[in-house]
Amino acid sequence: MTRPARLLRRSLQVRHVDAGSCNGCESEIAALLNPVYDAQRYGIDIVASPRHADVLTVSGPVTRQMREALQTTAAAVGEPRTVVSVGDCAAGRCPFAGSYAAGSGVDGVLPSDLHIPGCPPSPSAILEALRGLMR
Repeated sequence: MTRPARLLRRSLQVRHVDAGSCNGCESEIAALLNPVYDAQRYGIDIVASPRHADVLTVSGPVTRQMREALQTTAAAVGEPRTVVSVGDCAAGRCPFAGSYAAGSGVDGVLPSDLHIPGCPPSPSAILEALRGLMR
């Protein structure tokens, strides 16, 4: 369930889960905190604890080994929570989607409220999508 926009006007605390990706999306998410993109100037920060998060971002196809960890993390994020799938693998368009080890994306485990396409999506695309949640 998406949080009402009025609750996210000033800041956005993001907890990220790598659910089996190649780390391309994680590199782009990490770039959000560098001086070029500086997401913190918009009030967007990445937090270590899901209990402090407003938004859960997920990358990767959600492997069998990460399915339970993702569900546990999502349950720890306060309600209402916003789930954002980052990258094509998270949307189920991974080269290994549907195989024994790789799942079929985030929506197979939890409903996502927003998808950011790309392999990997650019930091500016991720930043604009997160800023859109605050508007």
